[in-house]
Amino acid sequence: MLSFRGGARAALLLVAAAGALATAPGAAAQPAPGAAIIADLKLNRDGVLEVVETISVPAGGQFRMSLPLRLDLGDGRERRFEVTDVATEGTGTTTFADDQFSIEANPGESTFRYHVRNTVGVAPESQVFNWVGLLNADVSSISATVIAPSYQMALVDCKLGPIGATRPCADVHIEPDGVLYLEQTGLRRGDAIDLRLQLPPNTVPANADVTEPGRSPFALSAPALIAFGVLLAALAGMAALVVRARRGAADDGTRVIDPLLRDGNTVQFTSPEGVLPGEAGLLLDEHADPVDLAATVVDLAVRRYLRITRIAEADWRIERVNPADDQLRDYERIVYETLLPAGADTVRFSELSAPGRMSLDALRAGLIADAVARGTFTDPRSRALPRYLGAALIAVGAAVTVVLALTAGHALVGVAIALGGVAALLLPSRLPLRTDRGRELAAQLRAMQRGLEHVRRDDVPVDQQELLFSRALPFTVVGGRGDHWIRVFGELDPTADGEQGLYWFGGFDRDRDLRRFAGHFPYFITALERLFGGGTR
Repeated sequence: MLSFRGGARAALLLVAAAGALATAPGAAAQPAPGAAIIADLKLNRDGVLEVVETISVPAGGQFRMSLPLRLDLGDGRERRFEVTDVATEGTGTTTFADDQFSIEANPGESTFRYHVRNTVGVAPESQVFNWVGLLNADVSSISATVIAPSYQMALVDCKLGPIGATRPCADVHIEPDGVLYLEQTGLRRGDAIDLRLQLPPNTVPANADVTEPGRSPFALSAPALIAFGVLLAALAGMAALVVRARRGAADDGTRVIDPLLRDGNTVQFTSPEGVLPGEAGLLLDEHADPVDLAATVVDLAVRRYLRITRIAEADWRIERVNPADDQLRDYERIVYETLLPAGADTVRFSELSAPGRMSLDALRAGLIADAVARGTFTDPRSRALPRYLGAALIAVGAAVTVVLALTAGHALVGVAIALGGVAALLLPSRLPLRTDRGRELAAQLRAMQRGLEHVRRDDVPVDQQELLFSRALPFTVVGGRGDHWIRVFGELDPTADGEQGLYWFGGFDRDRDLRRFAGHFPYFITALERLFGGGTR
């Protein structure tokens, strides 16, 4: 039986020629002549040992060789080999069983070709190959050559004989061309061959598979370090992407834009670039919320497409004032037609609140699509690929972790893959949906909101107060400052323009201020938000 030693060294020479050798059955006191073995071994640049051996078995004899694929090195250490690409010619056969690769040859000549992997180990400032073969039968002769990628291959030691009483090999040398030749005859049952070769460091990739005593499959190893290095590089790239994506118009909280446009005695409310309240709400928090749609309804009433009338303590009526025209954005038309579909000129809130009547999904999609078309928002659907990739990496990482933990170790490689998947899964939530233009516009909107905080009713001529108050009100709703804005204009007289009550909100026609309106409008907004909150965000 063969045995291989050397924790950081690899078996190289005559792997093909070692094994359990049995002579012809029924041998008498003198053993029959043993098999003759010719072996050509080549260590390729990938660190794989390519073996071609021709075995001649005399008449009446039989040849067997076993190469252990798992070897106990002592002190709790174990080494694993892998044999692949097996091919035979002649009468020989090969089998894999019980962690061994076995060769059998009947009388005559047989040729075996195979590759041995995981044979390359590392020693200080060199690579050392150590082969120890133990024969359990007579072998008449062994003739072998060894070729490696480096001409600087050096013979460290070669010993032959019974274990504990070995002697130097009779004929082993390296020619100037870097080829090692070994010739031995008359090997007896129980003899061992111990050959050690040395190559310069990094001649071939080191691939020895040695399990250390008590080593956890989750221990930090070279493959795990490489995997986590790749993970850190990927995380750094993701962080750079997020930082770059979030660069844009900075809002330090001090910038103020005056929302009042003055032209002589005329004072008008104006929003940055004519942004509408629904779009403003979307850009400010990157979510299409029910409050954004509620502000859109108020804005449609202010712009005389709808009229809202309080008809009960918790019920309101919405009436059609003007039909939808080409002045409405697509998302506004969706809101308008959702409230008042074709053929309906009026609707009560109690009717709209029926289950299944309203869904945020279609309205939200319309608002986002409008912002995408205007170049201020990124289509959220474009962020689906990183999520799919992240989910796939998590699944692959979990599978790799389990497989490596049960086999070769280095299970942290799978953990690193799974963590990369988690990062990819979370990446879209860290990337802003606003475009560069959207970020600049959002900064202007925040500055405008700060400007609204400085507006006083006395800054506006009496006959223009109602219109300015109404035009700005939807923007204060999306900013959560509607109550404050109503208090600022609490003494506004809606009849100062010659009409009774707010032109867009009925039910308080005889009031000379906004005190009763201030007590009921927040409930109206809450009811709108609840109305539009039936879908999913």
